[in-house]
Amino acid sequence: MIKMRVMENELRGKKVMSNEGLYLGIIRNITVDVNTGKLLDLIVEPSDKIDPRLYHQNEEGYLLFPFESVKSVKDVVVLSEE
Repeated sequence: MIKMRVMENELRGKKVMSNEGLYLGIIRNITVDVNTGKLLDLIVEPSDKIDPRLYHQNEEGYLLFPFESVKSVKDVVVLSEE
């Protein structure tokens, strides 16, 4: 696992891509452990190019990705789908 320091406000609104190049959506929010400040999950508004039923979703229909799946953060956030 790659360790990286990322601030929550740097992520909100960024595009999310899979490591295969699939556009997954836009980060709308992030869940955080209130005791440690550790980022837990990315909450992503799904792209209309994917079937959101293939991914873990919250009750509002947003996609949930564990922060550990983040491979890199640049202009877009790249997730590992392994």
